[in-house]
Amino acid sequence: MFKEYNQYDALGLAALVNSKQVSAKELLDAAVDSANKLNPKLNAIIHRFDERAYNAAQAGLPAGAFTGVPYLLKDLSFYFEGEPLTMGSRSVNIVNTYDSEIVKRMKATGVNTFGKTNTPEFGLIITTEPKAHSATHNPFKKGYSSGGSSGGSAAAVSSGIVPMAGAGDGGGSIRFPAAWCGVFGLKPSRGRNPLGPAFGEGWDGAIADHVITRSVRDSAAMLDATSGAEVGAPYVIAPPDGTFLQAAMRAPRPLTIALHQQPLVANTVVDKEVLAVLEQTAAQLEAMGHRVIPAEPNINIEKFWHDFMVVVCAHTAFTIDNIERRFGSEHIKNLEPQTYNMAMLGRSLSAVDLVHAKQGWHDSQYQTGKLLTQYDMILCPTVPTTAVKHGVLPPSRMDELLMRSAGVLNKGLDMGKVAFSSGMIEKLSQPVLGKMAFTLLGNVTGLPAMSVPIGMSKKGLPIGMQLIGRMNDEVTLLSLAGEMERAGLFTKPAFER
Repeated sequence: MFKEYNQYDALGLAALVNSKQVSAKELLDAAVDSANKLNPKLNAIIHRFDERAYNAAQAGLPAGAFTGVPYLLKDLSFYFEGEPLTMGSRSVNIVNTYDSEIVKRMKATGVNTFGKTNTPEFGLIITTEPKAHSATHNPFKKGYSSGGSSGGSAAAVSSGIVPMAGAGDGGGSIRFPAAWCGVFGLKPSRGRNPLGPAFGEGWDGAIADHVITRSVRDSAAMLDATSGAEVGAPYVIAPPDGTFLQAAMRAPRPLTIALHQQPLVANTVVDKEVLAVLEQTAAQLEAMGHRVIPAEPNINIEKFWHDFMVVVCAHTAFTIDNIERRFGSEHIKNLEPQTYNMAMLGRSLSAVDLVHAKQGWHDSQYQTGKLLTQYDMILCPTVPTTAVKHGVLPPSRMDELLMRSAGVLNKGLDMGKVAFSSGMIEKLSQPVLGKMAFTLLGNVTGLPAMSVPIGMSKKGLPIGMQLIGRMNDEVTLLSLAGEMERAGLFTKPAFER
């Protein structure tokens, strides 16, 4: 058994394989042993195919940046040929017949995938507590949320099962669990990584797939391998000068950073401990030679959450319609109440409502873009609070009944506008949307954004800070993250504590 497995990041492990100091099989032995010991406590991995991974190690993995490194994929948008996909739902069980484009590119790096990680149903809420697979526990504290929707991946990385895992982000779903599990998470720019061939874009451009990692350089190296144009994609983004890995290894020029402190969802309270870490991070950045100046994007927060919900509800309705057509109406009965309700709302809203919401997205893009003509990036909390206990963020039994009632009414009446205007949707959504009050900006605008693990609460729970960059400027974000990591500012993941 390779006992030093946890002491290396993914690039470090690959270097050992390349120099023949350790074999891909020995690394997989270590990962499988860790998974066997830790996953019963965490419930981070919901599907394993160890034998397939051992066969791949024996046959010879592709020569790439991560040859032989054990790897996991989020069980949502990553299509992996020959393995089931449930999307966190009791209604779905698809055996994929092909690899999605990003999985092809990840496989080409030489990673050895041996399982799928837990996610909430269709990635719709930011805690990983699906009825299909049960809750994933935070590696720092059992009974607490690992975040979502990439909560299984974040828990697997923080606990040391793997050094990195596939993840996706539609409203903060890479950055949010990275913050709550004390690891690094970068959401790339809109269109930087492929989503095809099944989709050109997800949630009208809100979704981006990438990885959650322990080290900045692993995230950068994977982005070098996966980014770039694909057939049929709506966006073609120019590659950086040099590589993302090179950017992560060098310090950036002195930066001017906007300090964003006001949540973009009404009635959201930011914990004092989170604000203290925000102030501390600003001071640390200034000590490193950067300027941090208070400045807020000029965004209408009353419209902001509404416009996001309209788009996501419309796409949820589309997803459920697809399931019904493919598997039959009996499968809809197994949907979780919040999914069912969002689909009903999406069906009741008009095409005009959707276009109005997208115009709202443009307004937010424009205002944030104006701010970033004066600043290189934006600093803010990733999440307003530390991790909460299980059962806090999923709907209560009473809320589930209200959601079911709204869904029944929607079958016969056009309730979408009524539900929004009555305040019912805002009330039911606030506990989740409030936690996304800082991450949503990156998804609505399409800007690259990252969560850096940089603080701890008195209760021993991680606190992440978010940095949002200019469009297509992952280079500067990765350069700053690498500088912060080398300066010793990052907190340790769960397995090192």
